[in-house]
Amino acid sequence: MTSRLLVEEKERSSTIAEPTPLSPSVPSPRPIWTIFTSTFITIFLAELGDKTQVSTLLMSAEFHKPWVVFTGAATALITTSLLGVLVGRWLSTRLSPKTLDTAAGITLALLSVGLLWDVFKM
Repeated sequence: MTSRLLVEEKERSSTIAEPTPLSPSVPSPRPIWTIFTSTFITIFLAELGDKTQVSTLLMSAEFHKPWVVFTGAATALITTSLLGVLVGRWLSTRLSPKTLDTAAGITLALLSVGLLWDVFKM
């Protein structure tokens, strides 16, 4: 009787499904430092000279309190990044990577069209 239970348990454990690619518990095949470095460089280059940097420059010049402006800006950027990570993780459990890429591309294209519209409308 005991051997039959062991066989049944082994059969049940062998039929357990493998994690899907959308499962948040599946570890990334890349090392953590590679992901960190890639993320840092991408965001750093994307943010250079953008409106956030110009805004912090102007606020620092206006208020003459650079560390207070830095702390406020850094907190805001951390909060928006956290929001992006949480929403991205949530979406990754519901949509395929291809669908997310397509949606991001369409969103960026629409934003570009909107910005061009504003430029030429003036």
